[in-house]
Amino acid sequence: MNKVILMGRLTRDPEVRYSQGAEPLAIARYTLAVDRRGRRDANSGEQTADFIQCVAFGRAGEFAEKYFRQGIKIAVTGRIQTGSYTNKDGVKVYTTEVVVEEQEFAESKSSSDANAGSYQPQDRPAPQGAGAEGFMSIPDGIENDLPFK
Repeated sequence: MNKVILMGRLTRDPEVRYSQGAEPLAIARYTLAVDRRGRRDANSGEQTADFIQCVAFGRAGEFAEKYFRQGIKIAVTGRIQTGSYTNKDGVKVYTTEVVVEEQEFAESKSSSDANAGSYQPQDRPAPQGAGAEGFMSIPDGIENDLPFK
């Protein structure tokens, strides 16, 4: 079984491209900074993190493009995919990334804004936070954009 669950903050806005063809497919790439629980840097004493490359296709990619911004905390489930290519210098480069199957907001808008520092999202709806059942609420105004009803 190949299953990954991550929670972290976006290091920058997602980079989105669309495939060529009759029906273009959104391909969103972003990096999550995931804290290493209980680990501190030996020199500075600060929390250490892993930087995990993620890729979301189709509706998930469109959702990331529209609503995800640098600094927000998200939860992702998916699978690890490895690959390789030869760069322009003739060196073989190995890649590892998480192919996103599900992604969601992991904190409220006010918490996200407080943790993102000077980042001020202007045009995305506010996540409503976890409800009493522990499930994340759908931000207002995007119900028609979601791949499920």
